[in-house]
Amino acid sequence: MSAFEARPPYRSYAAILGLYAAGLAGAGALSRALDRDPQCQTALDLGVLGLATFKVARTLSRDSVASFVREPFVRGDARSGDEEPVRTGGFDEAIGELVTCTRCIGTWAAAGLASTQILAPRFGRLLTWSLGAAAANDFLQAGFAALTAKANEPEVD
Repeated sequence: MSAFEARPPYRSYAAILGLYAAGLAGAGALSRALDRDPQCQTALDLGVLGLATFKVARTLSRDSVASFVREPFVRGDARSGDEEPVRTGGFDEAIGELVTCTRCIGTWAAAGLASTQILAPRFGRLLTWSLGAAAANDFLQAGFAALTAKANEPEVD
């Protein structure tokens, strides 16, 4: 078995999941210590959190503006948005997989944004609503471009 066919970096995955769980537990403990009540969130807050999470995940895993985050952990040009994680079998491979997967990094983004809304409500709400609006803008821009392209297609008789 060659180095490139080695087992996935399970220990690194476990460490990353442990860090995720510890971060959530820490945010929960801090929220209790600060007497913050996460139950005051509404369905609208959840929708905006979903849009904001989408925006953060796409930005971190695909946009060139965040390529510096991915660069140490990928093969290929990190500005392209279609790079692949390095295959070392170690922690850098696990991080590379995390930062190039929109669903994977989205889980972290959601936890961070939700924690921010509870621990620093004014900042968290401003951040989440700004990112949510940016995500809505992305969808509107894509929809407008698609409609414009469709409208400009030549008619076929």
